[in-house]
Amino acid sequence: MERTQPNPIDEALQRLLTEPSYAAQTLIVAARMLELDAAQPVTGTARENAFAIAIATILTPLPEVVRDESSGRAREAFPPLTPISRGEYAIQLRDAAKGL
Repeated sequence: MERTQPNPIDEALQRLLTEPSYAAQTLIVAARMLELDAAQPVTGTARENAFAIAIATILTPLPEVVRDESSGRAREAFPPLTPISRGEYAIQLRDAAKGL
């Protein structure tokens, strides 16, 4: 007999396997924030401001333990700051997100 209703466990597993982790989502949002002023040089302050917005957007509604773990993983994945534009750094953040 064929199932006509999807199994909730199968749906949850599919979502888990296909959606980016919270840490990756945080890096993606931070990248998007940096892209808003892509031609400007990336600085520690610009990166931290973009990261703060990403945390507020993605992680705020989650339990504290998830917020802390996800923000820590995202921060560890930051590429080193070099004299490049915010747009170029955003590309690096998106690449780093793929590894999370």
